[in-house]
Amino acid sequence: MVFLAIYVGSMFTPGLLDDADSTHAEAAREMVVTGDYVTLHVNGVRYLEKAPLPYWLVAFNYKVFGVNEFSTRLPMVLSVMLLGVLAFCWGRRAFGERTGIYAGLFVYTCAGVYLFTRVLIPDVLLSLLIAAAMYLFLTALEPGATAWRWYAGYAMMALGVLTKGLIALVFPCGAAFFFLLVTGEWRRWREFRLVSGLVFFLAIAAPWHILAGLRNPGTAEHHGFFWFYFVNEHFLRFLGKRYPRDYNKLPATLYWTLHLVWLFPWSLYLPAAVKTAAQEWRDQDSRSGATRQSGIRRQSDFASRTRLLCWLLAGVVLIFFAVSTNQEYYTFPAYLPLLLLLADGMAQCERAECEREVRAGWLAPSAGLLAMIGVAASAMLVVGLWQSRNLPFEADIGSVLGKQDTNAYTLSTSHMLDLSYASFAALRLPAALAAVVLLVAPLLSFLLRLFRRHYAATWVLAAGLAVFLVAAHIALGRFGPYLSSKQLAGEIAARARPEDRVMIYGDQAFGSSLLFYLRRPIDLVEGRTTSMWFGSTFADAPKIYLSDADLQRDWAGDGRVFLFVPPHQKARVDGLLPAKFVIADVSGKYVYSNRP
Repeated sequence: MVFLAIYVGSMFTPGLLDDADSTHAEAAREMVVTGDYVTLHVNGVRYLEKAPLPYWLVAFNYKVFGVNEFSTRLPMVLSVMLLGVLAFCWGRRAFGERTGIYAGLFVYTCAGVYLFTRVLIPDVLLSLLIAAAMYLFLTALEPGATAWRWYAGYAMMALGVLTKGLIALVFPCGAAFFFLLVTGEWRRWREFRLVSGLVFFLAIAAPWHILAGLRNPGTAEHHGFFWFYFVNEHFLRFLGKRYPRDYNKLPATLYWTLHLVWLFPWSLYLPAAVKTAAQEWRDQDSRSGATRQSGIRRQSDFASRTRLLCWLLAGVVLIFFAVSTNQEYYTFPAYLPLLLLLADGMAQCERAECEREVRAGWLAPSAGLLAMIGVAASAMLVVGLWQSRNLPFEADIGSVLGKQDTNAYTLSTSHMLDLSYASFAALRLPAALAAVVLLVAPLLSFLLRLFRRHYAATWVLAAGLAVFLVAAHIALGRFGPYLSSKQLAGEIAARARPEDRVMIYGDQAFGSSLLFYLRRPIDLVEGRTTSMWFGSTFADAPKIYLSDADLQRDWAGDGRVFLFVPPHQKARVDGLLPAKFVIADVSGKYVYSNRP
């Protein structure tokens, strides 16, 4: 029910957002239109930086359910559902029924899981495949395990590579390497089906890469797929030297501390997970020499091995992106192992308190801190609502948002900087709902913790978070016109004839939802940038790249032109085109035309 309330209801609205969301959806749509399932295209231009599996899944949905928001979001929503199911099954097998329930519940109500599945990015699918590979690896090591678990694990890694490249191989192999090293299990290497497993892995992962390389070869004038995909998009991106640069890197302090936000509210129970890990270490250290060989600790049961592997997997992911360039959602594969550890720590400490009637794992202090955060956040929302009490409701929330430097928007959550007091007039319902939930649920959970009603305390908090995320979805719907150009696409579609031209001034990402909703080629004025750069180097690239001079020439021509102008380009365009007609204006984004 928690999953249905949070995720199923958000599959239909709002419209697809500009930038990655609609760009990736458009790549899947053009797969269906062209029938080319090897080379991705966006606006008719090769789009070679992404692995294909997420786009295959969306394209399949388009064929079955039609081209719409539901079809676009279905694969990611199913990935969230399966991630929660895996968390439940793994947690129950390793630690018991309560931990399994907690792990699944934490996945569905975790702030980061919700936040980073609002956009069509492959990270939740990648996380599912990596976690499944790790679970299969761990169970394959158990006595009497059948060989199919090894091959299923290799298949999960291969599908992960087809989802987001070589990191789907680096993360599970890195975690497995350190696990085998610590436990001494590397001596069993003959059981790992290395040769046949590698053949099986390549049989799944290699064909698309080979075909993409053959269909997109390099020439003396430009690089081909292999250089761009493996060197530029993997190696140079890791080093921060990828071209063109369209990403950022979080400062180290912010990078680490923000995970308390992405895993909120369950991250505040980290002391319980740390206490459980420390107790595990002491228990292992105190065992007899029979459990040691050459000073290497052996994990004697599935629960202990799960804890070790989860810490290692989370550590590999977090350290990798601490060194590499990063976006906030890149560390998504660390969420499930961390949430499993948090669920285990909480359940273990709850059991200790109920059985021995002693305070354990800082459960009450963690709940108290969460209650204080909830009261503070609720107070901030109330202040915002009070400040906006006399302000009129604005249908276009973009007109009352504070505008920041758009260079900061290379980070996915930077639009949060745009919130202003005036915007609360457009967010009264979700803000009021969130204020009530943040005040009541954490406080009630804290009181239940004090009376050792731990199971009820966890469910009260999870139910409150479910309502909070529903409120967040309502708020996201209000931001729809600001974050998406769907409304502007409707204005253009109502007026444009097939022979008319549609253009975007600047980077396509600022108006990419026009492509998805208009379903026609769009010219880019001074837009040979970011994701549209590499495909433009091929000789057969469509002639959609225009200069300012080309725009001025076509503007004065006989044909009708519609020009989408993002807010930060308006002053420049106004200087270029003194004579124009405003067709539509939404959230600071304009559509101009050279004809009335």
